[in-house]
Amino acid sequence: MRGLKRVEIIANHSVEQDIMDILKKNRLTSHFTKIPSVHGRGDAGPKRGDHIWPEENFILIIYCEDNQASVIENAIEEIREGFPDEGIRCFVTG
Repeated sequence: MRGLKRVEIIANHSVEQDIMDILKKNRLTSHFTKIPSVHGRGDAGPKRGDHIWPEENFILIIYCEDNQASVIENAIEEIREGFPDEGIRCFVTG
């Protein structure tokens, strides 16, 4: 049995549909968990969902096979190239 990878994608809501579209195109949206509203600070600045820093991020968590994790990483890199200032991150563990 092959081991599963945990993929976490953290991104601004402004690119959420682009990310979901590319994952769907690659048939990678059958199983995932979405945390719809997360606050924090990264290279793209604060995301707090308040009147001073109104933007928010979301997190997708996907458990998948090794080869699928590679496809997800490549897809997210494609989105990052199109939106270089949005602070899109993809972490793979496992």
